[in-house]
Amino acid sequence: IAYGVAGLKNYELRELDRSTRHEIWEHQPDHIRLDNYTQYAPVLMVYGLNAARVRGRHNIKDRTIIYATSQLISSAFVVPLKHIIKEERPDGSDKLSFPSGHTATAFSSAQFMFREYKDNNFWLSISGYSFALFTGVYRTLNDKHWVSDVVAGAGFGILSTELAYCLYPRMNTLFTGKNKKATTMIMPVYQNKSFGIGLVENF
Repeated sequence: IAYGVAGLKNYELRELDRSTRHEIWEHQPDHIRLDNYTQYAPVLMVYGLNAARVRGRHNIKDRTIIYATSQLISSAFVVPLKHIIKEERPDGSDKLSFPSGHTATAFSSAQFMFREYKDNNFWLSISGYSFALFTGVYRTLNDKHWVSDVVAGAGFGILSTELAYCLYPRMNTLFTGKNKKATTMIMPVYQNKSFGIGLVENF
């Protein structure tokens, strides 16, 4: 995330973004749109493995709560930043380049797969990162993002999933109805033309 933020203003990192785009442009790669789908591949693999009775860390209900929480947190990071920073995309299509939402989704999903299977099958758990990396690379090859956008998106995605696992015990209490005296609520917030995420806890 720090690299991506620095890339917005640092001259050397900005030049690296531009030179990378120039190299890509010189080779004229095919603009395939698989990155629209590979961002979801790791989470689909998790549920596919669950259907095949390959056990992970949590059952299907608990992992669904965790994944939904991670996507909510990721959106709370990515969507407001796109509208606040207004970084122009390399292809000039709009000013919603930073950070890469596709990459954030891909890496949050890959981190989710890693956390679910790292204790039972390490090599299986890291396989989702190949799809995440493919997604990030093709966001640059398709001229939709600068390298720094993609790096920041990956950071926000991983951070979102880690925060979701930290919040999970309290989310589990909320959804299972245990410990009725304590309640936790996570909600999106919009104030002064800015988006965010709010956490409210009564105990």
